Amino acid sequence: MSEEASVRTDEQIIINETAKALAEDLGIDNPLMISDQGPAPSLGDTGIVKSVNISPKKGMRKAPAKEGFITLVADFGVAEDAHAGDWHRQVSFLAEESIHVAREHGLDVWYGDFAENVTTSGINIKEMPLGTLVRVGEALVEVSQIGKVCHTRCAIYYLAGDCIFPREGIFGWVVEPGKVSVGDEIRVEKVGDGIVNRELSDKPR
Repeated sequence: MSEEASVRTDEQIIINETAKALAEDLGIDNPLMISDQGPAPSLGDTGIVKSVNISPKKGMRKAPAKEGFITLVADFGVAEDAHAGDWHRQVSFLAEESIHVAREHGLDVWYGDFAENVTTSGINIKEMPLGTLVRVGEALVEVSQIGKVCHTRCAIYYLAGDCIFPREGIFGWVVEPGKVSVGDEIRVEKVGDGIVNRELSDKPR
């Protein structure tokens, strides 16, 4: 492990332990965060892109793109984003409805704070079956993973007693490239059958 990586890890541990201690002092024992995003998605359902977010390094919150758009590169991901690469988790999505629930649990979070590339609204992304094709802006993305396993508890978890992204965030790989801007439509082009049409990988190659 490099010295830089070691420092980041130590800092993260300090942040987590401080948050954990604060949560214990406040007696925080919140129920699981669960958002209501409406009915399960069907063909033709639409929503809106509320924010597009990138980060130059992994392990950090993403910031809304200053230009108001991001570029999705075919079978690679978001240009200039640290999570792009040769794997199935090239683009991440989280609903604004999920973020609102986190805020209701006392968290000061907003677009990009859960490291999602695309923040959506008005469409039930958390119940999109694997293999679902969504047209987002100019690009076409196939849903390749629902949620994720958190191997270490983050500061958000300790402060709120839960973190919503592992259950309600989704990932996809870029089938067709294009620009995605704030205000663009996201549309279900095909409801998936549970099959991901790309090789799965634990990390970008």
